[in-house]
Amino acid sequence: MEIGTSNGYSTLWLADAVRANRGRLVSVEIDSERSSQAARNLDRAGLRSVVELRVQDAAEALKESPDAEWDLIFLDAERPAYPGYWLDLMRILKPSGLLAVDNVISHADQVAEFRALVTADNSVTEAVVPTGAGALLIFRDPATTSITR
Repeated sequence: MEIGTSNGYSTLWLADAVRANRGRLVSVEIDSERSSQAARNLDRAGLRSVVELRVQDAAEALKESPDAEWDLIFLDAERPAYPGYWLDLMRILKPSGLLAVDNVISHADQVAEFRALVTADNSVTEAVVPTGAGALLIFRDPATTSITR
């Protein structure tokens, strides 16, 4: 699952991996014009068939997603909203799943509250990858079923 499609740049990379592994990708974007642009980019790349693009609020998409549905969630949306997503992100991420959060170095101030939630949660392990704008990788421990609330 991708939260924050924008014009589909990251979606292209995720879709290529999904196609190679016979998976599926749902990508959520609140702006319909951006979602349309992503659809055109996916069409040009021949990857449109493996992606379900949704024009939807991220919080709604997360709430509607079944428990433990996703192996991977890529989060690149409105950073101030991330703390409100935390419980649903952990609920829908499979045990041993990976949550990747973009721009955590370039926008450290905007993700500080979210980072504090992650650090306080004993059901996950985290690491920052210092490439580009920085990615926070969050691994959900399969042995820990409870989520810190």
